[in-house]
Amino acid sequence: MDGNGRWAKRRHLPRLAGHKAGVEAVRRVSRAARTMGIEALTLYAFSSENWRRPEAEISDLMGLLRLFIRSDLDEMVRENVRLKVLGDYRRFAADLTAMIDDAVQRTAGNTGPILAIALNYGAQAELAAAARRLAAKLLPEEIDEAAIEAELETRDLPPLDLLIRSSGEQRLSNFLLWQAAYAELLFVDTLWPDFGGDELAHAVAAFGQRQRRYGGL
Repeated sequence: MDGNGRWAKRRHLPRLAGHKAGVEAVRRVSRAARTMGIEALTLYAFSSENWRRPEAEISDLMGLLRLFIRSDLDEMVRENVRLKVLGDYRRFAADLTAMIDDAVQRTAGNTGPILAIALNYGAQAELAAAARRLAAKLLPEEIDEAAIEAELETRDLPPLDLLIRSSGEQRLSNFLLWQAAYAELLFVDTLWPDFGGDELAHAVAAFGQRQRRYGGL
């Protein structure tokens, strides 16, 4: 979800306004995904590299995350959405960590669509952690693709089919590197705060036109 800052700058607004608009886009897209029957939606909300941003902006982002949980958790429970978090969110403040734990626990029994949010997540760190765990319990010849996938944070999610990046940037930025091996990639110029149900529908339609050969003919 990229482009909040540029969205705000074009409107001569503070960056916080862009992040607030980005939260509204999260609501629109997650609701549209449920309507479309999408099994799992994963949103890259805060990367492990985002700690390099100014302290005031990080504080604003944490505040918006608190607000999102308070305002949207009841809807997720009501709509049978299961919340999953990728990344080491325990680096966050204790009160926010507790809120995330509670949200995950309250939706754990839901059987509907999955909303996965990546918080303090980085794919390279995910792979390194998986390698350390495997090295501690398996012989080198026992480590294969299935063993690695079983150690990833996405092990209980369906395979990644489509990866969308907004705002015109054309890179993965340390997001789901293993999982994206055979995903379809779609880079769109739309800034994230302007992304909504129509844009998601167009992305899914574009995905439907792709031919997925997985190395075959």
